[in-house]
Amino acid sequence: MPSTKVREREISLPPTERVYTNNGNRPLIDLLQGEYCRVLDIGCGAGDNAALVHARASDCNIFGITQSASEASLARTYMDDCWVFDIEAEFPECLTSKKFDVLIFSHVLEHLRNPDAVLAHFSELLRPGGQALVAVPNVLFYRPRLKFLRGSFEYTASGVMDDTHLHFYTYFTADRYLLAKSPDLKLTHKTVCGHVPLWLLRRHLFPQSVSRGINSWCTDHWPNFFGYQILLRAVKQ
Repeated sequence: MPSTKVREREISLPPTERVYTNNGNRPLIDLLQGEYCRVLDIGCGAGDNAALVHARASDCNIFGITQSASEASLARTYMDDCWVFDIEAEFPECLTSKKFDVLIFSHVLEHLRNPDAVLAHFSELLRPGGQALVAVPNVLFYRPRLKFLRGSFEYTASGVMDDTHLHFYTYFTADRYLLAKSPDLKLTHKTVCGHVPLWLLRRHLFPQSVSRGINSWCTDHWPNFFGYQILLRAVKQ
C-alpha cells in the first residue's frame, strides 16, 4: 500500500484535526487517460495526489474535499480550492453546480458507512465521459491472510487492518460492491499493486528488472494474493 505517514494519528483525535500525508498514489494516478481539465479529489489528505496530477498536467484545475481544516490548508498548495465537509452529508451549495472530468477516491471509501452510495452521489458531479478512479486495500493480501490463518484478526493504526476501516474488499468483490449503486459508471480497468516476498533475494541477488518482472507476473496471475491495493477506473456513460 502507498506509504502513509500520519502526523497526528492518535485515535482520540477527531477527524477535523488529523493530517494524512504520503507520497501520493502514483499507480492510481497512472490510470488517468485522455484529456481532463477539472479534477476532484475526495478525501484528499494533504494534497499528495493533487501534486502528482499537477506534475502530469500543470494547467489542470484541481479541487479537494476533506474533513480536516489542517489538511485543507496544506492541500491548497496544490489545488485551486479545498472544501471542508463530511462527504457522507449533502453537498454544499458551492459544489452542486460544478462538473468534473475526474473523481479520485484514494483509500477513502473503506472508511465510510455507505461507500457505494457516496460514490453514486459524487458521480452526479462527473461529466459524461468523465472518469472515476478508486483505490481500496485488499484484505486478502498475503500478509493479513497469513495472520488470519494463524488466528489473528487485530486492528492496527494503519494499513489493511486500519482501525478506522468499516468495509473490507478483495480483488473479486471491490468493483461489484462499490459500483452497485452507480449504473452510469462502466468499469474499464481493474488491477492491483503488489509484490512477491522475495526478501533477501530481492535485495542482494536479483536485479531490479528481475524483481519487477516477478512481481508483475505474480500479481497478474494471483491478484487476490499478491495485490495489496485494488485499483479501479470507471467511465461515466
